[in-house]
Amino acid sequence: MPSRTRSVVPGAALAAAVALLSPAGAYAAPGPAPASGPSVPGPSASGPSVPGPSASVPGGGPWTAAPAPGGEARPSAQDRPYFYLEGAPGAVLNDRLSLTNPGGSAVTLRLRGGPAGAGGWIATAGKEVRVPPRTRAAVPFTVTVPRDATPGDHPAALVAEGGGRTAAVAVHLRVTGPVLAALSVEDVAVERRGSAAVIRYALVNRGNTTLTPRLAVDADGLFGPALRRAARTLPVTLPPGRRVPLTEPWPDPPALDSVDVRLTATAPGGARGTAAASYTAVPWSAAALPPAGLLAGAALWRVRRRRRAAGLRQSSPAAEAPQGPPQEPYAALGTGARAGADA
Repeated sequence: MPSRTRSVVPGAALAAAVALLSPAGAYAAPGPAPASGPSVPGPSASGPSVPGPSASVPGGGPWTAAPAPGGEARPSAQDRPYFYLEGAPGAVLNDRLSLTNPGGSAVTLRLRGGPAGAGGWIATAGKEVRVPPRTRAAVPFTVTVPRDATPGDHPAALVAEGGGRTAAVAVHLRVTGPVLAALSVEDVAVERRGSAAVIRYALVNRGNTTLTPRLAVDADGLFGPALRRAARTLPVTLPPGRRVPLTEPWPDPPALDSVDVRLTATAPGGARGTAAASYTAVPWSAAALPPAGLLAGAALWRVRRRRRAAGLRQSSPAAEAPQGPPQEPYAALGTGARAGADA
């Protein structure tokens, strides 16, 4: 089945998936490498031979890993801080990893795909590569998309380890087919922290595309709006199925109020999620209020309730008074009262 490899303009949100290791374009793994990763099929390389073309580089600095240059469309490794590959289920996609050793002695690097999932679809030309000093080597690798792979984004990485260091280059893989952008907001809670507060929540990617979410925050209390925070892009990237706990600072919450806090998250592609939580702010001094203060609060609540009910009655059609037969004046006073009135 035909396959294609495509490079795209690097985006800040996607490049944030890995951290820069050195100016040469290497990326440090977000955390310690797992003790066991997915097995990477393919022949192993050992000895002085290095798969693919190599070039001499100036000495100095640690070894680095980055996407290899790819002709006129990709003149340098710095143009691609990550790999972007796209293909249908069953496709075999090809690219090259550039390993640069500017030091004065050879370095042996172990290569694997990671993390779990799409990382197991990656096979390098060798599991272990020896890079001579002051040399840049291009190591071919393939990504075999399973025939039952679901459409959408499947993030992975190429991981290199050696010399007491670990570097990972992100591989953004998209399987062609119908895509769905879906997002949910969950577990919203407000915690008081002295005179401030923090809003806790979680974002969950329920679709099959990588999302860059935006968040808006609104809070309304008994005495009116308590917080209005316009939608802004969050510094997170959500791969499909990922759940990320987050917090939102609230430096000046009301000291005495009952507030409904609502969070609305959106993302390109029509993804939208919203959730709310109630928050009651009561200062410690309120616990020592005398009964008169409590009665005043109850009276205020009753006045507001009556005004609301009066507004509802004014907005509804007035009931017509029942019509009955006309009565003579003084009918209820009796005959004597009527005679006195006539006199």
